Amino acid sequence: MAGRIRDADIQLVRERVDIADVIGERVTLRNAGGGNLKGLCPFHDERSPSFNVTPARGVYHCFGCGVGGDAITFLTEIDGLSFVEAIERLAVRAGIKLTYEDIDGRVQRGPSAQPGLKQRLLDAHAAAAEFYTSGLLKPEAQIARQFLTGRGFDRDAAATFGCGYAPDSWDALSKHLRSKGFSAEELTNAGLSKPSRSGSLIDRFRRRLVWPIRDSSGATIGFGARKLFEDDQGPKYLNTPETPLYKKSQVLYGIDLARREIAKSGRVVIVEGYTDVMACHLAGVPVAVATCGTAFGSEHIRVLRRFLFDSESADGRIIFTFDGDEAGQRAALKAFDEEQRFVSQTYIAVTPGGQDPCELRQSAGDAAVRELIERHTPLVQFALDREIAKHDLDTAEGRLHAIRAIAPLLARVKDRGLVEEYIGDYAGRLGKEKAELRRAVAGAAAGQQAPAEAARPRRPRDADSTQLRAQRELLKVALQHPQVAGPYFDAVDSVPYTDPNYRAVREAIDAAGGAAQAAAGPNWIAAVGSACGEIAAQAMVNELAVEPLLIQGEPDGLYVRPILARIQRPVVEEELADLKRRLQRINPTTDKDEYMSLFGKLMGLEQHARSLRDQSAGDG
Repeated sequence: MAGRIRDADIQLVRERVDIADVIGERVTLRNAGGGNLKGLCPFHDERSPSFNVTPARGVYHCFGCGVGGDAITFLTEIDGLSFVEAIERLAVRAGIKLTYEDIDGRVQRGPSAQPGLKQRLLDAHAAAAEFYTSGLLKPEAQIARQFLTGRGFDRDAAATFGCGYAPDSWDALSKHLRSKGFSAEELTNAGLSKPSRSGSLIDRFRRRLVWPIRDSSGATIGFGARKLFEDDQGPKYLNTPETPLYKKSQVLYGIDLARREIAKSGRVVIVEGYTDVMACHLAGVPVAVATCGTAFGSEHIRVLRRFLFDSESADGRIIFTFDGDEAGQRAALKAFDEEQRFVSQTYIAVTPGGQDPCELRQSAGDAAVRELIERHTPLVQFALDREIAKHDLDTAEGRLHAIRAIAPLLARVKDRGLVEEYIGDYAGRLGKEKAELRRAVAGAAAGQQAPAEAARPRRPRDADSTQLRAQRELLKVALQHPQVAGPYFDAVDSVPYTDPNYRAVREAIDAAGGAAQAAAGPNWIAAVGSACGEIAAQAMVNELAVEPLLIQGEPDGLYVRPILARIQRPVVEEELADLKRRLQRINPTTDKDEYMSLFGKLMGLEQHARSLRDQSAGDG
């Protein structure tokens, strides 16, 4: 049984290890004066830096959440290491050979203490990375080398990024690592091997080009592997599964190479794949990173914010690159949904002709990649233009719907000084007065929650108003009794729902297939909840699903239709008013055709308004 580490060695580790270097691999630290450094705390979310490090005393403390300690404590907290594991890792870093003692204080002979699980998994990954990189030089890896050269990456580039090759063997890596003393359990826990049907151990990656995925300190924690052969039945890209080291929601490929430049420049470029990261770095954009087999999410943002020093006092830039196709635009809008988690401004660089950065570098050279990044535009502007493009601006209805679509987006713009600029620009494009768009933005802002409240279901402030009460009731019926709500409910879109969360739930009902086709029960509620993109809307679904209706007994169609009419009336009446204003601006003599066309629309709209008033008369 291994002994304890000698106290003198522990003290030596604390003395020799630079705590600023250790923490600086996870957090960007800046001079705070008085010998202190400051950064964003890695243990809780904050918008202003309250995490302080004092290198001279080898300690850190966060005045926000109260955590603190030395370099050993930091590693135990952030990496989940034991006390001994943390000391051993720091000792290797400082070049200190540890001495182990038995219970009587006698120095033990023979091997040192057995490293902990995480260190063993790190060691296994380091050995695997060496195995793969050496494999890339072998004759059988020609197809992998051709893949790289065909995309503009030479031998030096492959070495910089640690590219390797998994051989055409079921267990070459597993046997290699077993010969180095790693157990089958360790290799399985590491995600490097897996049991076969016969029970023997086989390699996870085979006949593939391999990239090591490293954490911010440069330690390999996983791999990504690209299919090379047509008869490979697996996915195009195969990544390490979730392990004690590898959490895909937190991993960013290239962060080990990019983190210092990100901290220095205050900007980061987010691309979509391994070769895109390589292309950007080689083209002179050394701040590029990518997610690994998952969408960009909140945990990735937490990691990046620490390196960006993303605070209210900093001027950072987050630049997303996406293809110009439909899938790329959807990904960009999803990124906009998360962008409020950043304090810094977010931007988008849309690649031309559907090319990714790697393809752009191949076809047009390094300068084209740099120019792509420099041409970035605000992500909010992209989102606004995308929303407006969905509506027919030649009609009053289209312009009204466009205003309602962009108002919540403008309300989320972090720099309030920019909001007025956007209001002036987009009011002109929509043929509306700035005051009208300003009111819509103010209304949307009043209905949106503070980030800290986002996880809690929220009843609108004006929940007692007739309109909001009616909207809420309809959603309750659609969730609790979808067959009753049926086609009547489905026929009215989300425009009349003035509260952002109500509108999100209404759109989720459509996305889940509509009320008319649904069967009441937990699966229906789960389907609508899953279709909600926002946490607050998901929570609202659960709240509405259990809240009693405003009537006794079971509802029917006669209960639903008057309420539907009530919520549509303000929309139609606003469209009527807009149409009348347009008619007043037209000369019926010189523009007779246009005047008569609009007048016909007016008559039809007034008839629709009367019908809605009659239908809603019985709804108190």
